[in-house]
Amino acid sequence: DHYRSWSVGALGADLDRHRHGFHVAIENWEHDFNIGSVIRNSNAFLASAVHIIGPHRWDRRGAMSTHRYLHLHHHVDVDAFVAWAAAADLPIVAIDNVDGSVPIETTVLPKQCVLLFGQEGPGVSDAALAAARAICAITQFGSTRSLNAGVASGIAMYEWCRPVSHPHLPL
Repeated sequence: DHYRSWSVGALGADLDRHRHGFHVAIENWEHDFNIGSVIRNSNAFLASAVHIIGPHRWDRRGAMSTHRYLHLHHHVDVDAFVAWAAAADLPIVAIDNVDGSVPIETTVLPKQCVLLFGQEGPGVSDAALAAARAICAITQFGSTRSLNAGVASGIAMYEWCRPVSHPHLPL
């Protein structure tokens, strides 16, 4: 409600003064169903920016207009994204439940990084996994093999924001 009567420009400028040190990237998405949810989560957790790797047409309805208050960047492919991350000195942390991944809840995530998500099913591409400094999985307890990508992005961003993981964030 604090921002209810603010203009888009003023709201975005105010958010820019408080953004967190993580970026969010989405890659290997065959359908755009969850892109809006990831963008909305990125706004809710105050990500520095969102990066869409590959084709970037998506249904903005799921973002509930929050894309207007975020910095959206498009990278033509994984190589272009990895080059950008290297130039920005931001380690890539892939979020995927593949062999060799470590539980996100026991990992101290870098203060400055990019959280990279793939689509359910295909997951993060092999090329992107190879470029990641770390691969984290969200521990699950039921019978399903994976989480909805929108849900997974919210959990991972929350983990990054937890004071236990990042004592530099105010309580």
